[in-house]
Amino acid sequence: MSFEQNRDAEGALDNSPALAFRARRAILCLGMLLPTLLVWGCSGIVSGQNSTASQPPPQTFNISGTITPVTGGNGATVTVTGAANATATANSSGNFTVSGLANGTYTITPSHAGYSFSPSSMNVTISNASVTTGISFTATALTFGISGTLSPAAGGSGAVVTLSGAAAATTTADSAGNYTFTGLVNGTYAVTPSRAGYTFNPSIQTATVNGANVTGLNFTATVQGGQTFSISGTISPTAGGAGATVILSGAAGATTITNGAGNYTFPGLASGSYSVTPNNTGFTFTPASQNVTITTANVTGVNFAAAAQQSHSVALTWNASTSTVSGYNVYRSTVSGTSYVRINSFLNTGLSFTDMAVQNGSTYYYVTTALDAAGSESVFSNEVSAVIP
Repeated sequence: MSFEQNRDAEGALDNSPALAFRARRAILCLGMLLPTLLVWGCSGIVSGQNSTASQPPPQTFNISGTITPVTGGNGATVTVTGAANATATANSSGNFTVSGLANGTYTITPSHAGYSFSPSSMNVTISNASVTTGISFTATALTFGISGTLSPAAGGSGAVVTLSGAAAATTTADSAGNYTFTGLVNGTYAVTPSRAGYTFNPSIQTATVNGANVTGLNFTATVQGGQTFSISGTISPTAGGAGATVILSGAAGATTITNGAGNYTFPGLASGSYSVTPNNTGFTFTPASQNVTITTANVTGVNFAAAAQQSHSVALTWNASTSTVSGYNVYRSTVSGTSYVRINSFLNTGLSFTDMAVQNGSTYYYVTTALDAAGSESVFSNEVSAVIP
């Protein structure tokens, strides 16, 4: 028995190295797992200490409105400034919405090229609700003009100018060949002049209105076939007609001098309406002027009668001053009671004066003053008038 027990003891001793090896492996594994377990445990603890409940996002609201009419509202840009900044584009009906706005005060401003708005902007306050009523703007199209000149005036005056494109209209050039189209919105236009008997270079021009007037859209008029005509006549008798000045106005302007027989001619005139006016110092003319229309032929016999103007004067006399005076001044005006101008060059020592510088068809008003030896002048006398026929 004791022998067997010793063998068991030996066996135990013989297995001790294997047991020791297993123990070391167990300790090593435990050493490797322990930090991991510790980190996991700490992580769980820290996580548990820092965890908080998630917060809901802040509430936001909308601002919406309308821009009318749709021609100005469609595509307009709406800018929001204030508590936050944002933009939106109005739809084809002119409606707009700006979303995602917090409580606060905002300024709403619309804009659209070629339009002005009333009001130009609006202030809106969001207070825990969207603002969807009471925000409306009215768009008004900005308008501009297209203008130019048809030259020379002989061909441009009275020409018809036609506008087409973004709008249609017609106008007639004035006596200087100027034309203007107003009230035009932004857009592309074509301008075409026309007049019987003339061609224009260029025959048509395009113009784009973009926020400003278009000026200087000019054309040159040329008589078709180069045909021109004349106006002629006589001023008689020769005493008033010879050397007289004759003025032409209307479709073209010119001046000529009559010859010794009182004859005159204006050549090289295109078809159109004209006015002929004679002038000669010391003469009046009947008629004073004549209107003449050239169509497709010369116009002759545009005659005038000259009559010598009758010269007039005004003779003035007055009573002597009751005081001792050195002389008198004479004053004249074309307005009663005011604006008198002295007309005597030197102090008048007599009691009369003749005014030779008067014009036919005028009325004059006269007063006199008296001057003493010291040069002191009296107040105006009573006023008298003279009517020159």
